[in-house]
Amino acid sequence: MLGKFILEQRKKHNLTQEFLASKIGVSRPTYIQIEQGERDITISEAKKLADVFGIDFNDFIKGKVPSNTAEIKKIVKKIKEEKSGMRISVPQKNLEKFKEVLLYVLSKVGGKPNVGEAVVYKLLYFIDFDFYEKFEEQLVGATYIKNHYGPTPVEFKTIVDDMIKNGEVVKVEGKYFNYPQRKYLPIREPDLTKLKDARELRHIDEVIARLGDKNATELSEYSHEDTPWLVAKENQPLDYEAVFYRTPKTSVRNYDQQD
Repeated sequence: MLGKFILEQRKKHNLTQEFLASKIGVSRPTYIQIEQGERDITISEAKKLADVFGIDFNDFIKGKVPSNTAEIKKIVKKIKEEKSGMRISVPQKNLEKFKEVLLYVLSKVGGKPNVGEAVVYKLLYFIDFDFYEKFEEQLVGATYIKNHYGPTPVEFKTIVDDMIKNGEVVKVEGKYFNYPQRKYLPIREPDLTKLKDARELRHIDEVIARLGDKNATELSEYSHEDTPWLVAKENQPLDYEAVFYRTPKTSVRNYDQQD
């Protein structure tokens, strides 16, 4: 029964009935009917719940979670083994650089209707992790944690609150397709001298060109297919080293070429 599966997933992710009811646009009593099998769930509602739980839609409607636990454990083991003789340094935070990269991203796509806070999170994540995969170097090296929406930069709120206070960005509350949306718009130009070289700027532009038109749901689904997110534990930091175990779907490095 799909209702029982939904109940199990809600408890697994420590979510409330009120929260999930709001995510699919129904009342709590109606949501309870879904869990109890007294009301059929619509395709639209099922897609939204599948996204919240980070489960492929086809697997969700079958009431199952893909059994990739063994593969994930194998990847985690490899990462731990290789870290003992790591050839590259673990990225270190560069908060000033983070600020300028954020301003640059906002100057490029911050005004687009689809780009709210959740989209910015994912763009920053792929800027950081894609660069690490391609060049084995940090760009910003921020810390991203795993939650059911996808990777979230833990430094973001502190940095943005400071930028708002200093008049560098402005926060705008609105809606996107009737969903609450928090946007940030730049007030000053980014200081691109904080970037190490033209390669970094070119990389940021490539990520924006590839992902900047996607909405929060699309980017969340895409990030859920990325190995760093898959192998991380809930609410724990994502490991940069996991990019070297990406599947072709999210990998951005040509491993056929000699480095």
